[in-house]
Amino acid sequence: MSDATTESATPAVRAVHEAALVRSCLAGEPGAWDRFLTRFGGLFAYVVQRTAEQRQMPWAAADRDDFVAEILLECLRNDAAVLRSYAGRSSLSTYLTVVARRVAVRALLRSVPAQRLEQQPAAADGAAARAENRAEVEALLARLEPDEARLVRLHHLEARSYDEISRLTGMPLGSIGPALSRARQKMRSGG
Repeated sequence: MSDATTESATPAVRAVHEAALVRSCLAGEPGAWDRFLTRFGGLFAYVVQRTAEQRQMPWAAADRDDFVAEILLECLRNDAAVLRSYAGRSSLSTYLTVVARRVAVRALLRSVPAQRLEQQPAAADGAAARAENRAEVEALLARLEPDEARLVRLHHLEARSYDEISRLTGMPLGSIGPALSRARQKMRSGG
């Protein structure tokens, strides 16, 4: 099935095709990773660009390929654990978008210190805004229990994956998402 056919297929047909692509990649079938990159490389590039824009983080478009490569490396790390963990509860595109966004945030955060040194005047203007944002975040986190606040910090501020959070906190992997949802709801509702 071609990429154009996959895009226009029903969700059920798309899910079957995506599961087959994952199996092909994990089995090391010839051409499988090329099909994977053809199918999702553009998505990864878009996620990097969009993440940088949303977080108002400076980045060089020339670095996009490096960030995409980091996302692909994350997909391959630990015997392709990211792909092996795909359970099909969402589309593969949605799942990979979440993975790509976390990797992009980490990569962008690593690239910021060098760029900020080059932009000293802008950094001075932004210091007050960052302090104000930090105070607002701290006020929102104060509405949470300490364990909930730690979970939110790990996931949203440190861009940690659910696996990392599970290892750091001892929480079962399946309870992290619901706990984060409850914490976000508390923050929105004021306690």
